[in-house]
Amino acid sequence: MDDVDRMLLTALQQDATQAYAALGKAVGLSAGAAHERVRKLREQGVIRRTTVDVDPAAVGRGVMAFVLVEAGSWMGDAPTKAALEALPEVVEAHIIAGPASLLVKVRTPTTEELQASLRRLYAIEGVTGTQTIVVLESFFERSVDATADGSPAPPSPPAPSR
Repeated sequence: MDDVDRMLLTALQQDATQAYAALGKAVGLSAGAAHERVRKLREQGVIRRTTVDVDPAAVGRGVMAFVLVEAGSWMGDAPTKAALEALPEVVEAHIIAGPASLLVKVRTPTTEELQASLRRLYAIEGVTGTQTIVVLESFFERSVDATADGSPAPPSPPAPSR
C-alpha cells in the first residue's frame, strides 16, 4: 500500500459515495485508475466494507455500555462468536487480555433493555460474570487514520528560553 492508496482510503472515509472521477481527481489519478485501486484494496481486505454511519440515538439506541465479560474458559471459539452475533444489541466484541476475557460494546434504547442484554450475555455458555460501564457522553468516535504509519508523533519542539 502506498501513499496514493492511503489518500484514497482517507477520501473514502470522508465520503464513500464519491464518484471514482472525484476520487481520482482528489489523489491525482484517472477515474479508471482510482476504481482499479479501490477494487484491489477491497480484494486485499484493506477495505472490509462500505457502510453508513447512523446516529444511534436517532434510531432508538441511545444507551451505550462497555461490558467486561468474565469467563471460566476460552471465549474465542465459534459458538461464543455465534452467541454474541445473535444479540443485535451487541455492536462490537473483542477478545482481550486483562481482568476479563471479552470486551463487548452494547447499544440499547433504555437502561432496562441494557439490563435484559446483560442477562442474555450472562446466559452464554462459559460466562461467569460481567462488569458494565455505562457511557454518559461520547466526546468523539474516530475511524482509523489511513494516512498514519503507526509511528509515534514527533516530539514537540522545546519552548523558547527567555
